[in-house]
Amino acid sequence: MTAIQTIEASTTYKFYFDPVWIETDKSLISGSYNNITIEALLEKIFSKTNLNFYILKNEIILTNNSIIYDKLADDYFSSPTPSEQSKEPGETNEKPVFYQQYDTINHSKSKNNNAITFIGKESKTASKTNATLSGYIKNAITGKSESNIALKIRNKNISTVSDNNGYYKLQVPTGINILEIKSLTHKKTTRTLMVYDDGELDVELFENINLLDDVIIKGSGPKKVETVISGVTTIDIEGIKNIPLILGERDIFKVASTLPGIKTVGEGSAGFNVRGGKEDQNLILLDNATLYNPQHFLGFFSAINPYTASKATIYKGSIPAEFGGRLSSVFDVTTKSASAEKLTGEGGIGPVMGNIAIGTPIVKDKSSLLIGLRATYSGWILRSLDDKSIKKSQASFYDGTIKHNHKLDKNNTFETTLYYSHDDFSITSDSLYKYNNRLASLKWNHSLNAKSKAALIFTNSEYKFNIDYHSAGVNAFDFGYKINETQVVLNFNYIFSDKHKFDYGISSKQYKINPGYLYPKKTESLLTPINIDKEKGLESAVYLSDNFKLSPKLSIDLGLRYSLYASLGESSQRIYEDNVPKNDETVVRIKEFSNNEIIKTYGGLEPRIAIRYLLTDDFSVKASYDKTYQYIHLLSSNTTQSPTDTWKLSDLNVKPQAAHQYSMGLFKNLNDNILELSVEGYYKKSKNILDYKVGAQLLLNENIETELLQGEGKAYGIELLLKKQSGRLNGWLGYTYSRTFIKLDSQFNDEKVNNGHYFPANFDKPHDISAVLNYKFTKRYSFSTNFVYQTGRPITLPVGAYTYGGAEYTLYSDRNKYRIPDYYRLDIGINIEGTHKIKKLAHGFWNLSIYNVLGRNNPYSVYFVTDDGQIKAYKTSIFSIPIPTITYNFKF
Repeated sequence: MTAIQTIEASTTYKFYFDPVWIETDKSLISGSYNNITIEALLEKIFSKTNLNFYILKNEIILTNNSIIYDKLADDYFSSPTPSEQSKEPGETNEKPVFYQQYDTINHSKSKNNNAITFIGKESKTASKTNATLSGYIKNAITGKSESNIALKIRNKNISTVSDNNGYYKLQVPTGINILEIKSLTHKKTTRTLMVYDDGELDVELFENINLLDDVIIKGSGPKKVETVISGVTTIDIEGIKNIPLILGERDIFKVASTLPGIKTVGEGSAGFNVRGGKEDQNLILLDNATLYNPQHFLGFFSAINPYTASKATIYKGSIPAEFGGRLSSVFDVTTKSASAEKLTGEGGIGPVMGNIAIGTPIVKDKSSLLIGLRATYSGWILRSLDDKSIKKSQASFYDGTIKHNHKLDKNNTFETTLYYSHDDFSITSDSLYKYNNRLASLKWNHSLNAKSKAALIFTNSEYKFNIDYHSAGVNAFDFGYKINETQVVLNFNYIFSDKHKFDYGISSKQYKINPGYLYPKKTESLLTPINIDKEKGLESAVYLSDNFKLSPKLSIDLGLRYSLYASLGESSQRIYEDNVPKNDETVVRIKEFSNNEIIKTYGGLEPRIAIRYLLTDDFSVKASYDKTYQYIHLLSSNTTQSPTDTWKLSDLNVKPQAAHQYSMGLFKNLNDNILELSVEGYYKKSKNILDYKVGAQLLLNENIETELLQGEGKAYGIELLLKKQSGRLNGWLGYTYSRTFIKLDSQFNDEKVNNGHYFPANFDKPHDISAVLNYKFTKRYSFSTNFVYQTGRPITLPVGAYTYGGAEYTLYSDRNKYRIPDYYRLDIGINIEGTHKIKKLAHGFWNLSIYNVLGRNNPYSVYFVTDDGQIKAYKTSIFSIPIPTITYNFKF
């Protein structure tokens, strides 16, 4: 700017330009010049900038990138021949570089007909036919780099993806190019580029989370058809605020249960069942760390804060080879990254809890910190009730999330996540139940080169519960349990060619379990202290997968994972006689193992194969096969998962679970990708599934293997999903027909159930229908509805009585022969957004909803009581009346 002002002050020339060009370009030079023409002087001053100039008498007009032509070639308006196109600007009959037929690139028909962006500096003497375009892609809101973003030059076979740090580079022809930028989770962006020379283009992307226009479950239109793996869904957690849920609280797992193939045992239940799998067969990850109990308040609320979580990817069909340790599914939840540019915040106030999340830069454009806190204030509700027994009870929970992001340089970034949750409840006046999750995750992303990336991950997870029984008598006690997991993972991604993309890595995790302890609180107590021997195990794996594109229509994802598990000492293990029931009378000897001594090893290959064939551009067929091992088991005598369930490692007497799953599906996009239709079928066979003998004692049992049964399982089903991606009416309709059976057979009657035949599992619900719809009246007002129908779950009923030894006993039916009544529920909600003014302190959102608007008295369980010699059945319900709720959310 100083040079321009000096020229204007010492000559009669006047400059015309946009000051922004000078402010953003710091490469102007200065010097002392004598006996030089104005053209030569300006050439020197602007040589290292993107500025060109045009002199008209005493006026100097500056242009950014391009050249002003004051004369066109004689045949400019005729179509150029190939030989003419190859001539240098300035040669006879040559047109400037910007001459192109727009029809050849369909620019006039583009839905994103935006302004032209100039790349590089135009020169009349340039001879380059190609230029290097590079840049950085980041989230427009958070400022975080965005990886795996696809960039493609329209109508040309030129494409690339951004690396793990958000950088990209590609060779493009000079002249006009249409650059398309898109991903599964962001709005598509199109840029019209005038490329003169090498240059940079940084892009800001907006997440595809328009709360009124877009659906919450993302299949990503064409990508759902084109991707090789099936049975994968991404949930936008922020968008789920439109769905009417219990007490108005967003819940990722409640939304997930409306998808085909994912079920829960009942209302307010913890855990979920995926494609016929038990609750413990789901791997739940929060920033790569395992979350053992994903629920608050006995299953009514999710333990994952929706204000700090970004998205959840659910794998229930083809599970990538990098994941292992569970048979049925992977819930991969990613927390948000705070903006490294500005302060942001989000919060919500509902009838039972408050929530706040604050993001702030630490070092601008390099480092940021996200802090989220959530707590319930439900105690006042319980204290205000008239029922004296409930009035004295208590229930509360809270959780906190901290995430730090740091960009060391373009090749190295670090992510650190800390999470803690705590619940306590007391239904009776003499006991207090407490349980909590704690996890930490550290991830280092490193770009080795343009084709190879690496990530080193360290995690630690812990879950524990405690029961504080403070009776006024002498038998007060303290009972507890704890599981701790530490894991190290090294992942690599390598783009070998356009046809081969490799993922490979190695992982190892150590389990430490304290199976339980009971300590009397008073010296005069009659209780005996109990401390069950601790368990330890090491699970390691190595994997390799290749996304192989055989042709434009046929692609295969080949994965191979080998896992190895070792049960470790210090431990005392019982050795039982072969081919007889395990009990105290069949013990041969007790074998002692020292610290870290290998007790027993298990392992095997886990092939993962997925195939996709494109029948047309918007219609594909997919098939897959997965084999999985699971070395850890959940012990629960309840129908649904509870906070006091315990985890048990495989050892000398408990074998790991294993499963084979086959799936096949058709995927079709309709109406220009607005509608998405998929039909998937699956068949799963499993072995060593844990069950229990009648009357099993699972807690504080030193010889738990004597209470366990291990049998076979099979599950099959068909899933239908129809989604509407946009428009005034959007949402999805899902239907699942599925069956799940278990067989517990043995040559001994006390280890046999239903005579060794297959019987329905507790969570076998053949028919499952869900509809989640949102209708937009205006940009600010919308109406949402959620409808669920499920077949009643199986139950065992008393069918008679008999007398033995002078005593009368109840005779029960075969296990799970009958069913409780079917379940259905309708929820409605009205969503009201605040004004859409840009300059506001905060943007607000109101949600008014009614849960179970029909007042359906859905049975949760059925129990039996003997009254005057008669057995009477009673059913319990969780919410038998409509529950109105109002919540307020804000964001700044």
